[in-house]
Amino acid sequence: MKYDHFDRYWIESLGGDHSEFIYNKDQISLPLPPAITNDSRFEMEVYARFMRHLRHVPNSRMEIKILSAIQFTADIMDHGDALIAKTLVDLGLRAPRKAFPVTFLDFADKCVQRRDWVGSSIPPASVVALREHWDHIGENRFASSGRSHYAVYNENLYVRA
Repeated sequence: MKYDHFDRYWIESLGGDHSEFIYNKDQISLPLPPAITNDSRFEMEVYARFMRHLRHVPNSRMEIKILSAIQFTADIMDHGDALIAKTLVDLGLRAPRKAFPVTFLDFADKCVQRRDWVGSSIPPASVVALREHWDHIGENRFASSGRSHYAVYNENLYVRA
């Protein structure tokens, strides 16, 4: 068995039968550490905790590892999943939609749906770049339009009026 962690390339040979898994490097780009300044303490802590946990997630799918690391970082730092995901996207994280929490996807979809921004409220450049990345890798352009309500199993058991 040959495994090269950096390239995500795995070939397993079982007696003449070759099964091959090649991870497409164009789909996922991990974030870079922020420049060290007094204002970047939060970003550096998010980056360090995310990258540390990313290595320890026991899963072979990178999307699941990223989602798990985002949720773990948010829980440890006591911040929302969307804030942690946005911070990592600002640092350069590019991944398919299934690697991000639903709260961040709602934020990103609402940001890029409206193209005519007036004056002060323009969408973050990192979110626009992420949307362009999703278009480049072939994500569904209309994934946000089909979601208006999330069904929860036995919702009446969890919500009391």
